[in-house]
Amino acid sequence: MTSVPSDAELAQSLEGGFESRHAEVNGLDLHYVIGGQGRPLFLLGGWPQTWWQFHKIMPELARRHQVIAVDLRGMGSSAKPESGYDKRTMATDILALARFLGHDQVDIAGHDIGATVAYSFAANHPEAARRIALLDVQHPGEHWYQFSVLPRPGQKLVPWWFAFNQLRGLPEQLISGRSRFLIDAVHNPLLADPASISDFDRAIYAHAYSTPEAIRAGNGWYQAFGQDIEDERGYAPLTPPILALTSEWGFDAARTFLFRRALDAEVVTIEDSGHYLAEEQPGQVVRHLTTFFGK
Repeated sequence: MTSVPSDAELAQSLEGGFESRHAEVNGLDLHYVIGGQGRPLFLLGGWPQTWWQFHKIMPELARRHQVIAVDLRGMGSSAKPESGYDKRTMATDILALARFLGHDQVDIAGHDIGATVAYSFAANHPEAARRIALLDVQHPGEHWYQFSVLPRPGQKLVPWWFAFNQLRGLPEQLISGRSRFLIDAVHNPLLADPASISDFDRAIYAHAYSTPEAIRAGNGWYQAFGQDIEDERGYAPLTPPILALTSEWGFDAARTFLFRRALDAEVVTIEDSGHYLAEEQPGQVVRHLTTFFGK
């Protein structure tokens, strides 16, 4: 496995005075990177990545916000317990971290798994959620049971990892020490421009998912989807303002899902981007987040 910089070194490489820190909250150790001044803005990432997925947008956001990029439960340098990967519990982790940092109300931008946690935060802790941005994913819903892993003729991609990550034990055996193959296999088909996530970035993500413990923890987010779907059935309509930023192929699904579940929702397409919005089109993402969170 290629040697990669530490979280502290990565944080210090960014403009904005960022630091790598840990906090004991909600019964586990959470790693986060913090910098900037202003209203608190939490950034929550997804699979198979770490807080580093936001490195292109963190310095600019830090001009107006105290930016807190979090390694979720099971991610990167955070603890990897045996349980607690349902998004309601993970949202409680973020609430506990916000309280630890002295914040009663926060803004959150989440991508992928981080977006499902951000949605759950808004549903379960609306008093603490000022504004919520969801990047290319919303929350597991009943329709997720309809996802197919068999491609139709001409279909380029199916979310095979949703099924693969349900397996217990086998992914750890197959991927440990060979995680770079997984990183490339997942990222390349979901990128408009594969070069937007560099070899350096991919090495960081591969390192983060190189051990059986890390693979098992990341898969736990997917194995909890059934519980997440059940939880979502009982949620009241979201009251905090919601901004959904999507790739071109995610726009219709986001509108259909959110306009039935949020009282104040806006859906915006990020042009010329695949799934990894903040890495593919950081300028567009910063512009929309700055406007939304500046209100």
